[in-house]
Amino acid sequence: MRAAFPSSPSQASYDVVIVGGAIMGSSTAWFLANNPDFDGSILVVERDPSYEFTSTAHTNSCMRQQFSNPLNVRISQFAAEFVKNMRAFMGGDPRVPELEIQDYGYLYLADTSAFADVLRSNQKIQVEAGTATRLMTPEDIRAEYPFYNLDDILLGSINTNDEGYFDGGAVFDWFRRSAREKGAEYIANEVASMTRARNGSSVQSVTLKSGEVIACGTLVNASGPRAARTAAMAGIDIPVEPRKRFTWIFTAEQPLNQELPLTIDPSGVHFRQDGPQTYLAGSKGDPDPAVNYDDFQMDHGLWESHVWPIIATRIPQFEAIKVVTEWAGHYAFNTLDQNAIVGPHPEVENFIFQNGFSGHGLQQSPAMGRGVAELLVYGNYRSLDLSPFGFDRILGDAPLVEKAVI
Repeated sequence: MRAAFPSSPSQASYDVVIVGGAIMGSSTAWFLANNPDFDGSILVVERDPSYEFTSTAHTNSCMRQQFSNPLNVRISQFAAEFVKNMRAFMGGDPRVPELEIQDYGYLYLADTSAFADVLRSNQKIQVEAGTATRLMTPEDIRAEYPFYNLDDILLGSINTNDEGYFDGGAVFDWFRRSAREKGAEYIANEVASMTRARNGSSVQSVTLKSGEVIACGTLVNASGPRAARTAAMAGIDIPVEPRKRFTWIFTAEQPLNQELPLTIDPSGVHFRQDGPQTYLAGSKGDPDPAVNYDDFQMDHGLWESHVWPIIATRIPQFEAIKVVTEWAGHYAFNTLDQNAIVGPHPEVENFIFQNGFSGHGLQQSPAMGRGVAELLVYGNYRSLDLSPFGFDRILGDAPLVEKAVI
């Protein structure tokens, strides 16, 4: 993902300054630069042009329709449409790859009556939004996936239409590449501070780590797990913090003879097919505190003490498995409700949030980039109303809870 960006901007003023050039910032830059009604200038400031420590680089590239909020369902439906038709969205450019979604599906497993009721409620919302989510009894699951141990399971929920995983790296690469070709300027630098207007109603300029002062018409905070730090430069507090998420790629001595859906065990540990002969598992830590922005230390004991025993219990055929590689990444975790914060600040009116995706960012990036670009060009959302994710709920401590968080 390494990109060669200059360190200094070519201008002293830009209509839009985007802080963060990973998947969310690049999606916004692309949709904005691609909009025929926008003729302004765009500066994307990325502190890590290698992208080595971004959430985008550590993603598991998953996509699902199974959310409890119908707006989140519609956001993922657009993501599926965009991924499967990316070349067409990008003007038929033959360089753009034709992508598909590996429709292995997500299988949620409920081991309590309360969780089963949540799956039933969620499935009703999803079906009303047009998804193909099915509820499955233990007998149904055994018939289709006989390798599971279901002794403690009461109900399952699965959707194998536009749900699984995809080449997120290719989507990111083309957002960024095409945005630059259409005029968005990327620099390898860091926003160190911001200056607000005397009456506090706007951000007038940003000062880069290298010392340049850049005037801006609008500022977009797309800085992932560092979102709270960026907001604080404008005197704004948001409930977003970095939380570690651990991933393992493993092989099995006895591979399954069919594809493994992304299985969400009641423990929270999840695992899925990753390639013809490999599988992927993911987990949060226990406990799960906020961590330093630069802390990517792997918890090597978590696999042996927690993750592997859960996998081997749920799939006895995975008693003998071997880790091939592992890594730790960060969620930009919204501690209020694990949902996005999107749109303008009510007082600092040219400060736009694009934060707190809590692990959903990659699959939500097409809809969020499109929505923020519409907001910047037209002053409102046109394709999909994202206003329920606005900052007012943060100020009012009014959570918009998403029940289906992994």
